[in-house]
Amino acid sequence: MVSGYPIKIPMNLAQRDRKVLWHPYTQEKTAPPPIPIIRGEGVWLYTEDGRKILDGISSWWVNIHGHSHPFLNAALANQANELEHTMFAGFTHKPAVELAEKLVAILPKGLTRVFYSDNGSTAVEVALKMAYQFWLNCGGRKRRTFVAFENAYHGDTFGAMATSDKSAFTKPFQNLLFKVLRARLPNNCGKKKTKGIEEILEKNHREIAAVIIEPMLQGAGGMIIWEAKFLKKIRELCDNFDVLLIADEVLTGFGRTGKMFACEHADISPDIICLSKALTAGYLPLGATVATEEIYQAFLSNDRTKTFFHGHSYTANPLACAVGAASLELFKHENCLEKIAFINQKFNQFAAKVSELNCVGKARAIGGILVIELLSENSGYFADIGQKLYQEFLVRDILLRPLGNVLYFMPPYIISESEIDWVLNEIEDVIKTLSTKKTY
Repeated sequence: MVSGYPIKIPMNLAQRDRKVLWHPYTQEKTAPPPIPIIRGEGVWLYTEDGRKILDGISSWWVNIHGHSHPFLNAALANQANELEHTMFAGFTHKPAVELAEKLVAILPKGLTRVFYSDNGSTAVEVALKMAYQFWLNCGGRKRRTFVAFENAYHGDTFGAMATSDKSAFTKPFQNLLFKVLRARLPNNCGKKKTKGIEEILEKNHREIAAVIIEPMLQGAGGMIIWEAKFLKKIRELCDNFDVLLIADEVLTGFGRTGKMFACEHADISPDIICLSKALTAGYLPLGATVATEEIYQAFLSNDRTKTFFHGHSYTANPLACAVGAASLELFKHENCLEKIAFINQKFNQFAAKVSELNCVGKARAIGGILVIELLSENSGYFADIGQKLYQEFLVRDILLRPLGNVLYFMPPYIISESEIDWVLNEIEDVIKTLSTKKTY
């Protein structure tokens, strides 16, 4: 008490957060207090209480060049001094044009028309609407069906949820989602009552608008790696049955799988590609849906009803586009694909090593992603081991956020060899404590 008044103790960020915020994918009643981050540098996040935590998941798969990169900081600041935003209907600006030019130059052949949105889910939503209306504009009114794969995850908007496989994420909204034909993965072994993609297309191609895939790697569905030959087969089948192919590269784009885009592993070009996450290197929200000239031409008409009526207030935000363009420059100047190849070499060696532990089901790597599937009495997103591992690695100052029993390490490309070795040693130490058990 001072002069009869109580002393007011200031709340920290976590306490203030709990009074006003609602976090994604979080059961607020049981979750521990959020960790307050006050700055980032390189692969490190710095907390309010003085800790530093290695960002082992690139802040949900977006940060590829490290936090607070000087080159990207400068691009953002310079653009803010010129133009922060303008509407994009009837207007254009230099950052949007330059980023689109750079994307078209490096994307798989034939993808020429960039439509901007604001995140991965909406990039997918745009692609689905684009594919559906393409057939309407061309007179194909029966093309109302989409094909997607089991374990797929394409986002949290309604179209993206519909094409995603059934899960806890989509269950509350199931009655609101449109029907999708669900295709079997090549390594399914008949575990689900799903049909092969060839059978589905042969029987239903006249009513199918598009097939949507996560090329080479299914992310949220369990970090499942495909073979390139299966991806190539899907492209051939879509060509044979005259069906559009949508590649959801929201996760896999910009080097994650070792190629600039995952479609390059099979040397194929989709009709539409969806991009986000690493598009701006984690700086600002931005999505891009890029289509072929044939699809674009189908929307050109004197009939205004054939317009693609989709947009966002922040479409082609100049700040986001400027950082996106600068990020692509860094790929050239910092030899990012070579760095990813080195990371992949380390990860493959480690995967072979930990596969010998009896608590490990499968360990695998693709590009800059290491995946360790742990044996568990409960598998999938709600496996208890996921939260236990998450907390254990935080104690060791490492941010790894397992998908249930699937542990993965996906760092920014700038990570040093010593930092990689440290994290791998910590991972090995944690899972070795479980190696005397067959399941946990």
